[in-house]
Parts: sequence; C-alpha cells; structure tokens
Amino acid sequence: MAVASVSKVAASDSALQDLPALDWGLKNAITQLRNLREASLAARQRLGSPVTLPSRKVLASIVDRVSTALFPNRLGNRKMRPENIDNFVGNILDAACRDLYEQALLELEFNAINAAENFEHQWSSQAEEIVRGLVSRLPRIRELLETDLQAVFAGDPAATSIDEVLVCYPGIAALIHYRLAHELHALGLPLVARIISEIAHGLTGIEIHPAARVAESCFIDHGNGIAIGETAVIGKRVQLHRGVTLTAPRATSSVKSPSDRTVRRHPLIEDDVVIYAGASLLGPITIGHDSVIGSNVWVGQNIPPNSVISQATFVHDIFHEGAGI
Repeated sequence: MAVASVSKVAASDSALQDLPALDWGLKNAITQLRNLREASLAARQRLGSPVTLPSRKVLASIVDRVSTALFPNRLGNRKMRPENIDNFVGNILDAACRDLYEQALLELEFNAINAAENFEHQWSSQAEEIVRGLVSRLPRIRELLETDLQAVFAGDPAATSIDEVLVCYPGIAALIHYRLAHELHALGLPLVARIISEIAHGLTGIEIHPAARVAESCFIDHGNGIAIGETAVIGKRVQLHRGVTLTAPRATSSVKSPSDRTVRRHPLIEDDVVIYAGASLLGPITIGHDSVIGSNVWVGQNIPPNSVISQATFVHDIFHEGAGI
C-alpha cells in the first residue's frame, strides 16, 4: 500500500512538470500594488508605520460568544445541567475577553499612530481596563435586552414565544450587536464598535450607529433598511418598522472635527412613539411622546406630543365633457 501511494505522488509530480510554464504577470502587479500602498501611507503620513486593524471575523466571533453567555440556555450549543451553567458562562466569557483584549490593543495602536503619539506602555493596561469595563456592564446589557424581547413579544401578534423572538427576529440580533457596540464605543473603542455595528448591518439590514442612544423596550419590526444615525436619541417603548431612517442633513467638512461630532444632527424620538415603514426623519428634530408617524412620510420639523402624521390624502377627480371647469 505504501509503494502504491509513493507511485501516485510521483505520477502527480510528473504530470505537473509536463504543464507549460504559466506567467500570471504577478511581478508587475506586486510592484504596482506596493507603489500604491506606499503612496497611500505617505498621504496619511504613516510611511514606515505598518498597522493591523481589528479583525471583523474575530469581532463577529466575540459577539457570538458574549451573546451565548448572556443567554446560555437558549443560545448555547448544548443542553446543560443548571449547576454547570456558571462554569460554561465563565469559560466562554474568558475566551471572548482574551480575544477582545487583543482587538482593543490593535485599535489603541492604530489610534496612537494616527495621532502621532507614543504611549506604548499604556496600551496593555488601557485595553485591560476597557475589557473589564465591558464585563461590568454585561448585567445591564442583559436587562436592556430582556426589555427589548418583551417589547417585541408584546407588540407582534405573530410572535409565539420569547424564545422565538430571541433566535429568529433580526431586530433583536441588531440590538444585541448595538448594545455591546454602544458600550465599547463609550469605553474608548469607536472603531471596534463601528465594525460590530456593520457586522449587524450585513446580517440584518439594520444599521444602528454605536454612538446613538437607544433606551429600553425598543421594538424593531422586520427591520430591513432601518438606519439610525450617530447622534440619534430613541426613548422608551419606541416601535420602528422596516425602512425607517433617522438621518441628518448632508454632512459638511466641519462635522469631521471631533468637537462638532457631539452636536446633535439626528432626530430625538421621545417615549412611546410608533414610526411606520419607510418614514424618513431628517435633522435634529424632536418627535413628541405618544406620536404616530405614518408610512413613507418625510418629516423635517418638530412634532408635538400625541400627534399623528400621515401622507396627504390623494384626490383624483375625473371631469366629463368639461364638467367642473
């Protein structure tokens, strides 16, 4: 059997040798790519300072593991005895924290290079502090997600159980990513947070900027096409339907200044508001509590509490032989 195996390898090598030499033009492409890469680094004043960015793949795995730790009975990959759950949660969180620590180091290094700073001795302690901060906030994140689950279950007649909402609804998946990303953004990892929000965007079609503020009991129904901007504020018990956008006027170069990014450019939605499919809300307006915003409307001004905003009624008159003129 061994002799036959060797014979097969030899025959394979012989067949490869018989193939004509192939020229893919790699040398020229590699040279041009290097020139473009160096020009890009020089334009950003980072020539000679290679940097590795946080990994989208690793961050997706971290969110998956933290989600499982938050809901181990329902998102765990096996049925566990009650006395084993704490050990399972501890092990999975420890692994996630170690990976997050490495990703935090990558972002801190990236930020330091961009700022032309050198504080390497602080990176490890700062990264560790960030991870500790997230861990301390996990119970609060779990509480908020429970209110989101309850809001969806109460608001959607098609939902048969809380468990179904957790494992099936894209709005909940987006909110899990958002609530983790929001805390990481506040803890000093805006790039890691943004990557996590874009992972959710790719999975669900729902885009929530990690700096936005979303209160408890958020109900995202269906969700595809929803966009919530950086400075948007959403109150308690708000319902958002498919295609709702909370957007800002066209950005200017001044918005790129860090001091200007905290100025509210997006809508503030007060408590108990329902916004139906396709509605677009523009600018730093306020939608008063207990209001209903109808489908496919464009709102660019403040709306008082207890309002109902809908499209204008379409009137179609037909005149025969000049009648009505």
